[in-house]
Amino acid sequence: MNLTISGHHLDVTPAIREYVQNKLERIKRHFDHVIDIAVILTVDNLTEKEKRQKAEINLRVSGKTMYVESLSQDLYAAIDTLIDKLDRQVMKHKAKLQDHSHAAIKRLPDTYEEASASAT
Repeated sequence: MNLTISGHHLDVTPAIREYVQNKLERIKRHFDHVIDIAVILTVDNLTEKEKRQKAEINLRVSGKTMYVESLSQDLYAAIDTLIDKLDRQVMKHKAKLQDHSHAAIKRLPDTYEEASASAT
């Protein structure tokens, strides 16, 4: 798994890098087939002179790319909400993969009962 953390208008300190890596452990724990992760942290200066911290992530798994972004006044809060959103998407994707492989088995008993009922 490749992890890229970059900052726009922001220097990525070792503390921020370690914080993001620790938060991404939760994603790896739930789904370990991750190919590539790209995290972009930005600081936007708005006209109201309110600094907005933005965190966005592109996560590639086999067959799908997930994109999530989060805005907040605090960079750490933006990273927290970003990881929460991404975790929900990863869990949903994992559930779809698991449900898809068992869909044929769920239908098998219904067709067997219908075939035996029509035969008698």
